[in-house]
Amino acid sequence: MSPRRNRQRGAKPADRTERTGAGHYGLEATEEWRGEEWVVRQVGGTGAVKHYRCPGCDQEIPPGVPHVVTWPRHGDVDDRRHWHRTCWNARDRRSARLQRSRNAPRY
Repeated sequence: MSPRRNRQRGAKPADRTERTGAGHYGLEATEEWRGEEWVVRQVGGTGAVKHYRCPGCDQEIPPGVPHVVTWPRHGDVDDRRHWHRTCWNARDRRSARLQRSRNAPRY
């Protein structure tokens, strides 16, 4: 028995960026938060290759963990922040920002 075909014969698959508007790292969306427009990009586990510090929970995001990258629409590259998905979704329910200890690494 031969494998099932998921597309018509002769039809070429569409480029992923044309089909979904996705860039190299993931889908982008725009959300409003604190009176400002933010670009939100989902990063899959294979795209996460470095350690990051989540500003929502102040915990480390290790490589290989899917997360969210956000930055102000009219911001700079240095304004990007890497959040856990659940922390980004709960950002309005969080209390004041947590303070790291003096010995904690800064990412």
